[in-house]
Amino acid sequence: MSYTQGIRRNRSQFALQLLTVFAVGLTIGAERNVVPVLGRDVLGVESMLVIGSFVVSFGFVKALLNLYGGKWSESYGRKPILVAGWLVALPIPVILVYAPNWWWITIGNVLLGINQGLAWSMSVNAKIDLAGSDVRGLAVGLDEAFGYGGVAVGTWVTGAIAAQYGLRPEPFYFLAGVVVVALLVSVLFVEETLPYARAEAEDAGRAETDADLPFREVLKRATYGDRTLFAAAQAGSVEKFVDALVWIAYPLYLTASGLTIAEVGVVVGVYGGVWGVLQLYTGKLADDIGRRPPVVAGMFVAGAGVLATVLVSGYWSWVLTAAVTGVGMALLYPNLITVVGDAAHPSWRATGLGVYRMWRDAGYGFGAIVIGVTADLVSTEAAFYVVAVAMFVSGGIALAWMRETHPDYSTDDHAGEVSAEQVNS
Repeated sequence: MSYTQGIRRNRSQFALQLLTVFAVGLTIGAERNVVPVLGRDVLGVESMLVIGSFVVSFGFVKALLNLYGGKWSESYGRKPILVAGWLVALPIPVILVYAPNWWWITIGNVLLGINQGLAWSMSVNAKIDLAGSDVRGLAVGLDEAFGYGGVAVGTWVTGAIAAQYGLRPEPFYFLAGVVVVALLVSVLFVEETLPYARAEAEDAGRAETDADLPFREVLKRATYGDRTLFAAAQAGSVEKFVDALVWIAYPLYLTASGLTIAEVGVVVGVYGGVWGVLQLYTGKLADDIGRRPPVVAGMFVAGAGVLATVLVSGYWSWVLTAAVTGVGMALLYPNLITVVGDAAHPSWRATGLGVYRMWRDAGYGFGAIVIGVTADLVSTEAAFYVVAVAMFVSGGIALAWMRETHPDYSTDDHAGEVSAEQVNS
């Protein structure tokens, strides 16, 4: 059987992968509007740090599963890991409907972290396997566009249902339907894509010393052994502070400022929707002009959007700042993944992406702690300032240390190879 790469050539499987990542986005979006308000108004949680605990559990569990999901997929294939991710998600709606206290919600989010770590990791790896290096940016952009489009739709739909019927159980019936359909599609129709990566590795012509690295060496290289990969990992982790802020603080800050739950759903949905839709363009943009410019610009634009949120007031002003924040995320998010995909050898790319995604999604946990402590000790507004400053500093590090990895724009002889000096530095 031929394993020739290309989006058009593999369009049916690529489309199925887009459908599964849209379902992944719907799953997490279903929690983004309703759950924090459920904690405050129904379960009686007052501390921002305690409310943020469900994002902490989600972030650290997802980070760990990103790491091992990538490693396992090199051995067992992408599809078994994808199916396992959806099986784990089955109890989540039941827990959210019947949770008697906030700690049950936190346990439910441990399962959500496993689901997201396995299912989204396999979806993006499968698209990279199918697409090939020439359109890798477009493939990742489409993946993230559909994923965060799903987040926006899930946020909006559950907000509308909650406004009509209440905070629970009705919004989580929608979530249950999404999980069941995604599981059936993954089992019955999605095909294995690991052979495409193996065929690419055989044809890559890369240095043998860069292939088949042990897990420990990939972990070292993708964490601190190479300045570009370090720059990507720290930027990925810090940008999750923004997403944690939107998840935890936006619903509480905006409802306390006078917006209804349905209006908050629109504001948060605009953030996710702009982020999702623009990635259809920003992923391809990185194929056209290189990866580094959109990454660096995105860090500063998203930070500016966060900062502006506490400097303005009113429904439409917050819709606008949410859109600006979404533009920044669209610029940086898919292209950080593409940077790592470029720099990794096909034989250990899934593991390398797993390491990057581990550090990136650990940012949910680190960010939720920083946001919760700042909000409890100082104010909710101060948490917005802290996240904005973190984005500006992280963007400066990316500007200083991230090299261009696009094969046509890189100044290196080989975009994917790392010098011994870099590895040993």
